Amino acid sequence: MALSQGLHQKLLQKLSPQQIQLMKLLQVPTANLEERIKEELEENPALEQSNEESDDQFEADEIKDEFDTSNEEEYEMDGSEDEYDNIDINDYVSEGDDDIADYRTRDENYGEQEEHKTSPVKLETSFYELLLQQLGMLKLDDKRKVIAEQVVGSIDDDGYLRRENAAIVNDLAFRQNIDATEIEVEEVIELIQQFDPPGICARDLQECLLIQLRHKQKTISSEDIDQAIVILEKYFDEFTKKHYEKIQRSLSLNDDQLKAIIQQIIKLNPKPGGNVGEVNKAETYIVPDFFILNNAGKLELTLNSRNAPDLRISEGYREMLKEYDKGSKRDKRQKEAVLFIKQKIDAARWFIDAIKQRQNTLLHTMSAIMHHQEEFFLTGDETNLKPMILKDIAEKTGLDISTVSRVANSKFVQTEFGTYRLKFFFSESLSTESGEEVSTREVKKILFDMVDAEEKRKPLSDERLTELLQEKGYNIARRTVAKYREQLNIPVARLRKQL
Repeated sequence: MALSQGLHQKLLQKLSPQQIQLMKLLQVPTANLEERIKEELEENPALEQSNEESDDQFEADEIKDEFDTSNEEEYEMDGSEDEYDNIDINDYVSEGDDDIADYRTRDENYGEQEEHKTSPVKLETSFYELLLQQLGMLKLDDKRKVIAEQVVGSIDDDGYLRRENAAIVNDLAFRQNIDATEIEVEEVIELIQQFDPPGICARDLQECLLIQLRHKQKTISSEDIDQAIVILEKYFDEFTKKHYEKIQRSLSLNDDQLKAIIQQIIKLNPKPGGNVGEVNKAETYIVPDFFILNNAGKLELTLNSRNAPDLRISEGYREMLKEYDKGSKRDKRQKEAVLFIKQKIDAARWFIDAIKQRQNTLLHTMSAIMHHQEEFFLTGDETNLKPMILKDIAEKTGLDISTVSRVANSKFVQTEFGTYRLKFFFSESLSTESGEEVSTREVKKILFDMVDAEEKRKPLSDERLTELLQEKGYNIARRTVAKYREQLNIPVARLRKQL
């Protein structure tokens, strides 16, 4: 095959490292932004945090899309000899570089005394530690103690033991060099099942509920508890599927008796380990990215910037460039040092600009969402939500759809009616009989209210729910109602039935 040359023209989209970093910054929620900035401070010595307060107002007049490449040349660097010759030291040592960032970094709603609070230290006993404490109270020989520790270590966070006895025997043989039998493991499991909270170390839900009922049976003498144990042992499938008529016929129970027995069962904890040693609530606290306040009928939007510290270029690095500029020697080491300092200062400048751009983009996007859903933010009524997709906000802001998606991802807004994910406000549209388009979230809210208000003895079927929605003017099919019901985590009518 002969070699040949050809000229081809291709159109490619290439993302610079700065664009990629900006995309990642947009996705970071306010709760994690402080950690991201700390990482940058550790990696770039030319970037430092200012201890001074900034009185500059937040500027939101310049919104730049993350895919805009018009100003990237100033941050490109290759470390070449020509680059060194073209460096203008005045661009890096001019006055004003040490000013703090001009975006707002403190929420005025928080007083100075709250800025220096000491974080509380979490003191709590984990679920695993609680079981080990109870294990230490048992009088076990060395072999059974090792078996018990292996079993406790195999228990899931919700309190269930989902490993087979044979698998535990193999673990003991290979990891602990203990030759145990399945019978010995089962004997230890029965001991651990007596631990608190009741229901621990069960293999499935049925066993978990039975352990709790037998625990209550030792302290409380009740016919309802005895009957509940019989139902869970012999009629568990019928009970979970709510075939109450079959249970009543088999045990000769009337409605009141069955209702009392069911009350005993529903009081039990299906996840006994779920409430023990749970994570600190402070760790799961939602930090809102935006605040919307209704001021006499006028909505006011503010951006939570408490986790974005004041950043500036390091004065020490600027002084180093000044010293190099004054020197007469221009050897290779000095050139490398100047290029290194230039690169670090350029990276620091860009990161400060990226933080500012992130804040501007977030505020601009949320402002468009607020105006689109203004009626909801004024009333808090979900039925006032308008249909809204990413494309609608992208057209209003002039940003790319992917940029809007990154802003909406993992972000929260705090309103007078609660804290919501930004994704909550995005929904498809559904037509009414009059041709008006309404949000599917409005239909889901009405569907939820219908189910909530239904007669529990005779819950509404999907067909009946469809008819009621159509009577209200919503053109909706039964399969769509079933889909919305599943999205709302509402079971079918048969499983919603109550005595």
